[in-house]
Amino acid sequence: MYGKAPMKIFSCRASRHLAEKIAAELGMELGKSSVTEFSDGEFQPCFDESVRGNMVFIVQSTNPPADNLFELLLMIDAAKRASAYKVIAIIPYYGFARQDRKDRPRVSIGAKLSSDLLGTAGVDRIITMDLHADQIQGFFNVPVDHLYGSAIFAPYIENLRLSNLTVSAPDMGGSKRANAYSRHLQADMVLCYKLRKKPNVIEEMSVLGDVEGRNVVIIDDMVDTAGTLVLAAKKIHEKGALSIRGFATHPILSGNAIERIENSPLTELVVTDSVPFINKSSKIKVLSIAEILAKTIQAVNLNQSISTNFVF
Repeated sequence: MYGKAPMKIFSCRASRHLAEKIAAELGMELGKSSVTEFSDGEFQPCFDESVRGNMVFIVQSTNPPADNLFELLLMIDAAKRASAYKVIAIIPYYGFARQDRKDRPRVSIGAKLSSDLLGTAGVDRIITMDLHADQIQGFFNVPVDHLYGSAIFAPYIENLRLSNLTVSAPDMGGSKRANAYSRHLQADMVLCYKLRKKPNVIEEMSVLGDVEGRNVVIIDDMVDTAGTLVLAAKKIHEKGALSIRGFATHPILSGNAIERIENSPLTELVVTDSVPFINKSSKIKVLSIAEILAKTIQAVNLNQSISTNFVF
């Protein structure tokens, strides 16, 4: 217990791997919960201990399938109906975040719909990391604590002690993120410019800037099919870079992503454990975000500032 209200941490099924680490960092036991499954695929989560008057933290990334999001919604609803004092959703990876705007006619804005569903379920606060677009915070009508992978990645890069360091974004959308790393690490920056035919299919890419004889780190919020990351690495390698490393907070790694990474010029790809995946690549290194999430949970429960958890 840390604040006036007792604190309990629970997990949905998709993020139990991370929730157990967070609870261990806080010196707590993970709360007891279970899920009843019906033969037609319907499921019903249940708290197996009292949460009345408690600050309830529920850990769940909402990557597809949609059951992950819906299970979190049901857990929030169950906590509110069980008279929890506050319900805070810890969403390390906020799914459907690529649908943050109408980029063509007659499409949904999935990120906004997800935020509306969480609000309707009764969530009191959101803790998340590296949203695909910062403005998604504005979709919520409750406080959002938006953490950044830089708290994990920047110290790792500094410890590599790379000479002639250059920071790159794999596309123009990541330029703000790459610029923040560049300023903090006092390194040069280059950009990759891509044209897409359709989602996950890149038509053309070019590198804007000089990378010859440089050690390059490519910064992104997520790696899905790894198509953009690997193509960027190939283009940078063709331009004469000494080494190329990728850093992506959320390792979605769908399709042939791991095979692409293995056959790419990347020296390594550094990711976090925001979503579970089976690491079958010698090039992929996983860093845990459990400590930074535990510190944020503790600060939220004590009504303290979380700004100390930010590197930049």
